[in-house]
Amino acid sequence: MGPSMIDRDGYRPNVGIILCNSKNEVFWGKRIRQHSWQFPQGGIKYGETPEQAMYRELMEEVGLAPQHVRILGRTREWLRYEVPSNWVRREWSSNYKGQKQIWFLLRLVGRDSDVSLRASDHPEFDAWRWSNYWIPLNSVIEFKRDVYRQALQELSRYLQSPPRRHKEDCKPVPG
Repeated sequence: MGPSMIDRDGYRPNVGIILCNSKNEVFWGKRIRQHSWQFPQGGIKYGETPEQAMYRELMEEVGLAPQHVRILGRTREWLRYEVPSNWVRREWSSNYKGQKQIWFLLRLVGRDSDVSLRASDHPEFDAWRWSNYWIPLNSVIEFKRDVYRQALQELSRYLQSPPRRHKEDCKPVPG
C-alpha cells in the first residue's frame, strides 16, 4: 500500500466492517498481543472498489468468504479519523493524517465455526467475541471512537429485527 494512495488531504482510503449475527450482536476482534478490541478494517488497494477491499479484508482478518455474509448496507460518505503523530509509521509519507473509511454492515449467514482468525500469514486478531450492538466503546482506541459511533449510528437503520425463518427454510425431515 504505497503513499500514492493517500489523498490530497492526507487521508488513506480504508474500509471498516461491522459484522452482525442473527441476534444483531456484532463481531469484535482483539488486536494480536494487545488489549484493544476493534472491528475488522483495512486499506483499499490501488484499483480496488471499497466492496472488493471489504471482501479481501474479511477473508484475511476473519476467514469468511462472500457466501458466508450478506451486505445489509454501507455508509454513504467517507468517515474520517486522524491518527496521532506518535502512531504514524515513518515509512508513510509526511502528509499522512489519518484514514477515510467506507463502513459496511454485514450479516453472517454462515456459522460461527466458519470464522478463522488464522486465514492469513499475518493475523490481526488473536481472539474474537459477539457483543451487543450498542456496547460502550471504551475498549476501542480513543482516536477511532467517534468514527465507530458514527458508523454504528448510520448503519443501525439497516438492522431489521433478526430475520425470521420462512417456511421454505424448513426442510422436511427425510424418512
